[in-house]
Amino acid sequence: SPSVVPWGRLPEAYLPFSMPKVTKKTILAESLEASENNSHAPILQPLKNKPQTPSFAPASAKELQSVEKSFRKVNVPPHRLTPLKEAWMSIYKPIVEHLKIDIRMNLKTSKVELKTGEKTESVGALQKAADFVQAFIMGFEVADAVALLRLDDLYIEKFEIKDVKTLRGEHLSRCIGRLAGKGGKTRYTIENATRTRIVIADTHIHILGSYTNTRIARDAICSLIMGSPPGKVYSKLRNVMARVQER
Repeated sequence: SPSVVPWGRLPEAYLPFSMPKVTKKTILAESLEASENNSHAPILQPLKNKPQTPSFAPASAKELQSVEKSFRKVNVPPHRLTPLKEAWMSIYKPIVEHLKIDIRMNLKTSKVELKTGEKTESVGALQKAADFVQAFIMGFEVADAVALLRLDDLYIEKFEIKDVKTLRGEHLSRCIGRLAGKGGKTRYTIENATRTRIVIADTHIHILGSYTNTRIARDAICSLIMGSPPGKVYSKLRNVMARVQER
């Protein structure tokens, strides 16, 4: 029958397909042919039409001093609503009179809202006002937080006790008591030695001061958390501050 294939012979569809050998020379030759025929872009060909760089006119003095309208919100936790209400005027005056920024309290969302106005002069005024309000909400006194508005090199560093050492139960309570000291003696000593302000809110610790002084105060607090006796921390603190003052 015609469907029967004789022994030793295969139809052309079943013959093995032989792949041509691919070498570097054949690849280069094909790429050169393609570049000559303009069928494909040649390998590593430089761009002929480079994008033009935009040219801007120099900004005027009014444009540099102009402040865009921006908005900030600072969240107020429930336990800080009453202190904020009592000290509202002392917070309101420096923000409105000195920074020329509008401020209001939104009771529905429990947030302090800040907005730049037409009289706002400084570009960083809104950020300073937000930092000032945030510092008060963290627990700092208004007289201490106002320094954020007057000085540029002040920062707030915050961390938790569990970031340094994992403590639970009575061990955590003793650690908080060791940081504060009897009647706040330990905290006041570190503040006066490093010229910083420290707030211990449960397991959260907030430090307000310059970069160098904040770092020194943080190292002293971390030593107390790790279990060092206060006397040893005081002596080390005196030596470090003496070296800093000598510089």
